[in-house]
Amino acid sequence: YVINKILKMRKEQSLSQRDLAYFIQVDKSFIASVESPNSRAKYNLKHLNEIAKALNCKFSDFFPPEPL
Repeated sequence: YVINKILKMRKEQSLSQRDLAYFIQVDKSFIASVESPNSRAKYNLKHLNEIAKALNCKFSDFFPPEPL
């Protein structure tokens, strides 16, 4: 859920994988790997905090309003 939400928000703000990678100080290939459904790569809490800053949103915006 979190990865798909970030992907959607990233695209809505017209940010490329490269742009997001720059903001959270990781390589573009890491973002591509996280967004790939076949990869085990995931964002950690530090990444999520930096992504929230980059997307100008609240940390909680990445999570569903109710448990899934």
